[in-house]
Amino acid sequence: MQERAFRNRKIEFVWKAAVTEILDVSRGKVTGVVLADTGTGAGRTIDCGAVFVAIGHLPNTELFEGRLAMQGGYIVPREPGRSFTSLDGVFVAGDCADHVYRQAVTAAGMGCQAAIDAERWLASLE
Repeated sequence: MQERAFRNRKIEFVWKAAVTEILDVSRGKVTGVVLADTGTGAGRTIDCGAVFVAIGHLPNTELFEGRLAMQGGYIVPREPGRSFTSLDGVFVAGDCADHVYRQAVTAAGMGCQAAIDAERWLASLE
């Protein structure tokens, strides 16, 4: 995806900047963004008609390395389609387990799945 994006002349990459404002949202549209340079704090406005924020594609799972079954930085569920991990009482959901979709909507659904699995696991301990 990155290679395709770099080849697209319509995409401008802006490095080391944070979005501080999305312009004209109150009018029901996007006309631009205000950016702040993360090093100097200098502001800059870019005209655009849409905004898509992508934080990254690597899950923040380093904490679990050596403690849970993992593959390529992702926590591997004990069974496909479930949230149980290799350690009893630890459940996985969303970006930490999903290397295909990695989106918030799947994370929300998987979070619900993990909550139900955790509740049932806790009930089984009684």
